[in-house]
Amino acid sequence: MGTEENAVLRVPPASPADALAHFTGLLAFSTDVSDVHAAAGLDDPGFTLVDTRGAAAWSQGRVPGAVHLPTDEIAARAAEAADPNRPVVVYCWGPGCNGAYRAAVAFATLGYRVKYMMGGFEYWVREGLPVATDAGVERGRPDPLTAPSSGVSCDC
Repeated sequence: MGTEENAVLRVPPASPADALAHFTGLLAFSTDVSDVHAAAGLDDPGFTLVDTRGAAAWSQGRVPGAVHLPTDEIAARAAEAADPNRPVVVYCWGPGCNGAYRAAVAFATLGYRVKYMMGGFEYWVREGLPVATDAGVERGRPDPLTAPSSGVSCDC
């Protein structure tokens, strides 16, 4: 089968130099829930984690240690919630929601270095990571379609 019949190779892969620039760029703008969880276990993760969802979503559950700052309030309250000299990692509901992108734009407009957490709160929960509520912190079971059922990270 020739490449003209192969949808994967219909458009040839990028050069190694272009691929390096592209994928390095993606890593400069984003992180994932496993890496955020691992960093949260450090004495100082080096960033402020910001939950950009509304009050009802926040009270339903959130990433332990996150700061609550809904996207529409970032322009007015960013300085009280996050040190401008520290990177900010933002998250919203999940991959079907662009709230984290809007929040990243709001923080970047204010001069913050910012990344977004891919998968958002949905994948945090689906990977079985700890969830905080006003009643305390609980850890659910990982969804075997998104994380190893053992509860360990994918080790990628």
